[in-house]
Amino acid sequence: MTALQSPSSPSDQTNTGNRTNIRWSILLILFIVTTINYADRASISIAGPELSKTLGLSSVEMGFIFSAFAWSYVLAQMPGGWLLDRFGSKITYFFSIFLWSLFTLLMGTVGFLSGAAAITLLFALRLLVGAAEAPSFPGNSRITSAWFPVSERGLAAAIFNSAQYFATVIFAPFMGWVVHNWGWQSVFYVMGVLGIVMAVIWLFTIYDPRNHPGINAAELDYIEAGGALVDLETVHQTPEANRIDTFSIIKQLLSNRMLLGVYIGQYCINTLTYFFLTWFPVYLVKERHMTILKAGFVAAIPAVAGFAGGMLGGFISDRMIKSGMSLSVSRKTPIVIGLLLSTCMILCNFISTDELVIAVMSLAFFGKGIGALGWAVVSDTSPKEAGGLSGALFNTFGNVAGITTPIVIGYIVQATGTFAGALVFVAANAAVAIFCYLVIVGDIKRVTFDDTAKGNAA
Repeated sequence: MTALQSPSSPSDQTNTGNRTNIRWSILLILFIVTTINYADRASISIAGPELSKTLGLSSVEMGFIFSAFAWSYVLAQMPGGWLLDRFGSKITYFFSIFLWSLFTLLMGTVGFLSGAAAITLLFALRLLVGAAEAPSFPGNSRITSAWFPVSERGLAAAIFNSAQYFATVIFAPFMGWVVHNWGWQSVFYVMGVLGIVMAVIWLFTIYDPRNHPGINAAELDYIEAGGALVDLETVHQTPEANRIDTFSIIKQLLSNRMLLGVYIGQYCINTLTYFFLTWFPVYLVKERHMTILKAGFVAAIPAVAGFAGGMLGGFISDRMIKSGMSLSVSRKTPIVIGLLLSTCMILCNFISTDELVIAVMSLAFFGKGIGALGWAVVSDTSPKEAGGLSGALFNTFGNVAGITTPIVIGYIVQATGTFAGALVFVAANAAVAIFCYLVIVGDIKRVTFDDTAKGNAA
């Protein structure tokens, strides 16, 4: 294999028959970066009760502050996907990590202002954080598509996606402690510095499969034979990549029934995600009358369940594939069962004890984790010419929920004075996601473009 003989490629000593496992170290970096990503997103919810008290914000105003991230995150998805396809994941993702961390750090400076100036700066910085984070999950999808065979891709996607729960497990108590001891501004300084350090680490640890200094021929052959798109990160360097018609690609992706069902389903699933990221700590403080310190620790319990569910969902899906079941059945089964479990959160409207509420929320989050296989489906279905755009379109639909969920819940809470209607709203979205996968999606398979997407760019 001539590609292995270049100076930057693995040495001749790799042809020993002992397969390396470098792909799992790549996944570990993705997991750590995504953990920091979600911790930065959730920092506003941990700081939220103290911040709203300091700035005198209503529930509706907090809903808009919570949603600011998602407005720019959604709008920047397609440009972010284009950057990934045009310049590759490594450099695009580096700037993404560095910039979102810098803007998070600057959010601490809002404490030096007051009134409208403070609110305006806070909203603007959340917009910038959202725009900077746009390439992150499409980048995760591209990298796992390049590094993992189909039979391991469900678990790989579940692992990086489960970082959202791990972020709550690790950082919610930590950030609650930081806010309790040093004030809400300090949490933004701490998380911003941590992210900037991680951006530097990224540059020295991420490579494409053919050029990683630690991979051997056995592992490269194994992942390539299993369906890994090992040349995905070099596609952007070819002349053909510059002739791809972006608008034709987007049109074909949106006209595909399977993908449309997946996109709508992801919007509904992310409604659950954004409830836990934004309003859940506030629910614990206002509805269950916990202190912010206690809420930070308690919020970690459902997150542990969600993390466990995410691991289990990916494991079950991959085991089903290895046992000979179809890709469609293997991906859909955990999604449907998991989302059915997540609807149990409605029971919290009829429960008075805090311990039982946390138990039910943990079960709901466990189910949501099992069903969160959307990124595995994206890795399975994205055309190799436009993995970034495909993931970005998927993420655009999904994160519209980041705009609607905080605002809708804010209005529900302000109008009713309780979170009862909010829990019904979130559970109903889980039911719609089940409908999408059972009725709309059909067979799950990789999308191929017709000739109108190729060679027609100006």
